[in-house]
Amino acid sequence: MPDPVAPTAPTLIDLGDLASHAGQSLGTSSWRTVSQADVDTFARLSGDDQWIHVDPDRAAEGPFGTTIAHGYFTLSLSTLFLYELVEVTGAALILNYGSNRVRYPTPVPVGSRLRAAVEVADVDAIPGGVQVVYRLTYELDSAPKPACVADIVFRYYTAIPGKA
Repeated sequence: MPDPVAPTAPTLIDLGDLASHAGQSLGTSSWRTVSQADVDTFARLSGDDQWIHVDPDRAAEGPFGTTIAHGYFTLSLSTLFLYELVEVTGAALILNYGSNRVRYPTPVPVGSRLRAAVEVADVDAIPGGVQVVYRLTYELDSAPKPACVADIVFRYYTAIPGKA
C-alpha cells in the first residue's frame, strides 16, 4: 500500500463545523527527520540532558545503539503535525488545553523519521467555544509500533474570554 501523501495546504474547517468531524481522520502529516541538533536543543531548553539523548558515544553502547529523542520532544511535535493538516477558521483564540493520554510505545532514534496520523476523537461545546480532542498516532519509519499515541486537547473560542 503506498504511503499517504500529506496535503500541500491544511484543510480549512470552520469552528461551527468541527462537531461534524468527530470520529473522522484528518489525514497523515509529512515525514520529519529527528536530528541530534533538535534533541540537543530540546535537552538544553528542558534541562533534561540525560546521556541517552545527548551523548552519541555513550548511547552507542546503550540499549538502543544510538541517542533517542525525549518523549516530550516527540509530543511537542503535535502542533507541527496538526497544523500541517488542519486550520480551524472562525476562532478568535486557540489554546492548547492539555493532554488526556500520552504513551510512548517505541523509542525514537536520532536520524529516524516521524509523521502523525490525526483524528478528531471528540468535540464538545464549552462556554464561548468548542473543545476538541485530537488523537495523534506518531508513526516511526520502519517500526511496527507507533512512537507515540497522544490525545491532545485544544479549545477554540469565538471571542477572547474576559474581553468585551
